[in-house]
Parts: sequence; C-alpha cells; structure tokens
Amino acid sequence: MGHSITSVLLVAIGGALGGMGRFAISNLLAHSLGKAFPWGTLAVNASGAFLAGWLLATLAIPTLPMSPLWLFTVVGLLGGYTTVSSFSLQTIELWQSGQQLRAALNVGTTLALGLVMVTLGWLLAGGTL
Repeated sequence: MGHSITSVLLVAIGGALGGMGRFAISNLLAHSLGKAFPWGTLAVNASGAFLAGWLLATLAIPTLPMSPLWLFTVVGLLGGYTTVSSFSLQTIELWQSGQQLRAALNVGTTLALGLVMVTLGWLLAGGTL
C-alpha cells in the first residue's frame, strides 16, 4: 500500500492546516465561553463531521488510489482539524474532577451531534439516505 511523496505531502499540509484551525477555534471558544465544558472541541468535531459528510457526497466514496483532493481535504485537513484525543482527554478530566454529568454529556453530545452533522452535510450536498 505505497503512497507517492505527493500523497504524503498533501496529507501533511492538510493536517498542518487543519490542526492550526482546530487550535484557533478551540482557543477562541475557550476564551469566549470558558473552560467549564470543552465547547471548542465539540465545535470542531461537529463542524468537521458536517464537512466530511458534505465532501463524501460531493467527491463520492473514495476509490484506491484516493484522489489528491480527498487526501488533502478529508484525510489531511479534516484529520488534523477534528480530534478524538482532545475529546477523550477532556472527558476524562471532567470525570476525574468530579463532573461525571458533564463528562457523560460531552460523550453523548459529541456522538449524537457528530452523526447529525455528517448526515446533514451529506444531505445538503445532494446525498440520499
């Protein structure tokens, strides 16, 4: 399963840009809304799910080899933009600090909102269920 250097660079550049976007949005929302709940991570994961659904309907299910646009946008940009690791760490931090309800709310909201947003993106781009 070899990939060309171009494919690797597309993923790397997309991932770097996505990570910077996540960092900026997460910090902006933490500054605006406070740190009592991980609003920034929720926002980037929900918007990333929306964009993934939209791109899937727009670009079609990828075939091998994946197109350069798919590699850059979905694998790289959205891969760097969305985050399971921050979500996981923030959830365990809430739990360990005695905020079990907020931790459970974070898990449930992230899952439900992610599924809704990927479906909404898919439908708005012309996909059918």
